[in-house]
Amino acid sequence: MNLDGRVCIVTGGAMGNGLGIVKRFLKYGAEVIILDYSDEIFATIDRLAHPKLSGYKVDIRDKEAINEIVEDIINDFGKIDVLVNNAGVCMLEKFVDMDDELRDKHFNINIIGTWNLTKAVVPHMINNHYGKIVNLSSVTGPMVADSGEVAYATTKAALLGFTKSLAMELVNDGINVNAIMPGYILTPMVEAMAKVTNPENPQSVVDGIASGIPMGRLGTVDELGDLAAFLASDASSYITGQGIVIDGASTLPETKVMGV
Repeated sequence: MNLDGRVCIVTGGAMGNGLGIVKRFLKYGAEVIILDYSDEIFATIDRLAHPKLSGYKVDIRDKEAINEIVEDIINDFGKIDVLVNNAGVCMLEKFVDMDDELRDKHFNINIIGTWNLTKAVVPHMINNHYGKIVNLSSVTGPMVADSGEVAYATTKAALLGFTKSLAMELVNDGINVNAIMPGYILTPMVEAMAKVTNPENPQSVVDGIASGIPMGRLGTVDELGDLAAFLASDASSYITGQGIVIDGASTLPETKVMGV
């Protein structure tokens, strides 16, 4: 993949899937701007120490702040070629026990935050008649779900619908809009969930997840980053409005009993 000369925004790029995307984009020559709510953004930028990497600490729910940052990026670089809407939250709670505050946190970050940034960026892409938008949906919601995931699954299904409809609106503006639908990727979020599930032996939780995946392992953030780089590059010029599954075939088997 060649991303030389491309100006790319990656939300939630300080860690996890977002960091995998950032590293791959830098590898392929992109100018990368991270937007992240966590203070970890500063440590990530310092650690990577790459001349084409910069960032802003911002809450993507803050529409005014997002608009100002997008204008700053346009002033600095003259364009925005790629937007990766990766930032999101997942907090498990059964539907009957979930309060409105936790529900709204999922909706406002995963959906409204993505909407805010996309709304700010798209007019500049239209003006340039070029753009690549990559939304992080999930297999959770559109394809599968577990107990406790109602809020998360709802938002990720919504992002797939957002992707398809936006792709149709922008198809004649030189803009491709696609979604990545990950299964289990070994991220800090998954590791944290494993520690909560089994504080004494979190690796056993990860191994248990892996046992239900035909490939026998969780995906890596680098693998997801390569898929994002493909969708951000001109190699994907004839692909739009699609949800691309990357899950080691975990959603493929008709039965979860291996060997049957």
